[in-house]
Amino acid sequence: MFKTPKDYPYVVDTTGTYKSEYIISPGDRIEMHFFTIDGFKLVDVTNSVASAGTEAINYLVEKDSLVKLPILGSVLLGGKPIQLAEKELEKVYSKYYINPFIQLKIINRHAYVFFADGGKGTTVNIVNDNTSIIEVIALAGGLTDNSKAWRIKVLRGDLRNPTVRIIDMSTLEGVMASDLTVRSNDIIYIEATPNYKIKVLAQLTPFISIITSVLLIMNFVK
Repeated sequence: MFKTPKDYPYVVDTTGTYKSEYIISPGDRIEMHFFTIDGFKLVDVTNSVASAGTEAINYLVEKDSLVKLPILGSVLLGGKPIQLAEKELEKVYSKYYINPFIQLKIINRHAYVFFADGGKGTTVNIVNDNTSIIEVIALAGGLTDNSKAWRIKVLRGDLRNPTVRIIDMSTLEGVMASDLTVRSNDIIYIEATPNYKIKVLAQLTPFISIITSVLLIMNFVK
């Protein structure tokens, strides 16, 4: 999977370079918590938290980056950092409430981890901002004995023309220089060294079976 030419222009990773606030994108589901400045939660207005025993209501960011919210209707939130979106919503809702305080949370942020060793794939839910690649790999089960810790690919952006980063976690220096913040929909591919023992055994197994069968037949004839 995800093979690249020898001269492929990988993006060089640098500690902290990609740490940034999450940008709201189409397809995201937003959970909104609405308070007054004194901490009173306005449940009945925003439906941010449903009644006991039911799930909280979330709002979908449409393809046009608009979100349908109570009272306001369609609001443009896509393409904005979460903190900026919160401040803008507080400003708009202040027309209806005194000193509103809003918290937004993206509840469907995921990264995808694929292991070349065994062909296993795992979906990891990204709960916190600035979740590092080390955390995501740990949640996916960690590296195997055959994993190439020095060659971990991170694919980001449009899959028709993604950016690809190579992460080296084989040394302490590599780990320190690879504190890459994972973003929603990132694909992490961990290459593996060839397991020649298994390959050789797979090639020899048919011949061993034939030889064993012939020896059994000869022994039976005798």
